[in-house]
Amino acid sequence: MGESYKFKKAEKLCSRKIINEIFLSGNSFLCYPLKVVWKYENLPPPYPAQVVFSVPKKLFKMAHNRNLIKRQLRETYRYRKNDLYQYLEKYEKKIVLMIVYIANEELEFAKIEDAMSKIIGRFNKIAEQTQ
Repeated sequence: MGESYKFKKAEKLCSRKIINEIFLSGNSFLCYPLKVVWKYENLPPPYPAQVVFSVPKKLFKMAHNRNLIKRQLRETYRYRKNDLYQYLEKYEKKIVLMIVYIANEELEFAKIEDAMSKIIGRFNKIAEQTQ
């Protein structure tokens, strides 16, 4: 798979059933300002991961604020996903994950980007340990 920085429809997690399963039986960890809930799942090819982003309405009442943060989350994921895909393909794993923004205020893009890098690195360690 080439170094594509696109975020295609097949990479987005849309299934309510799978999202509910993630919350019921998935694993989670925090990497402020993000919380990650994830689970190993059998996914159809070609992508080893599907992801959904969430910004709670309770924290950000205005939709344009939530949408701005979700755009920033998608953007940071889009640039880092190739590293995640390499780790998952190396260990022959497929995952579904939900990334939730938990900070009470809008943070700088650089902090979100740093947190996303830490999350990707953490998945490398998780994949190594379960091998």
